[in-house]
Amino acid sequence: MRWFGNKTSKDLVWKAKEAREEELEVYMDVMKAQSEWERARHYFEEAVGEEQIDYAIYMLEAAELKYQMHLKAAKRLKINSMRLPLHHSAEA
Repeated sequence: MRWFGNKTSKDLVWKAKEAREEELEVYMDVMKAQSEWERARHYFEEAVGEEQIDYAIYMLEAAELKYQMHLKAAKRLKINSMRLPLHHSAEA
């Protein structure tokens, strides 16, 4: 019989649940960042005047960086929508 240290089945279940929650959180962060980027892009397209355009560029650049940051985190965890098919029900 092989002994795996002090890991119990409860510990393994807890770790799996924790990992699943982290995946869902990262996925939701990506979705939120994507939505923010889309809003910033729309604001940029509608901006009039130098000040609004400058601000819109700032918002768009920040939103793009945030989106990229969350996408990298999702990639690191190998997350995609196929692995989280119930993400929509979690939002409700």
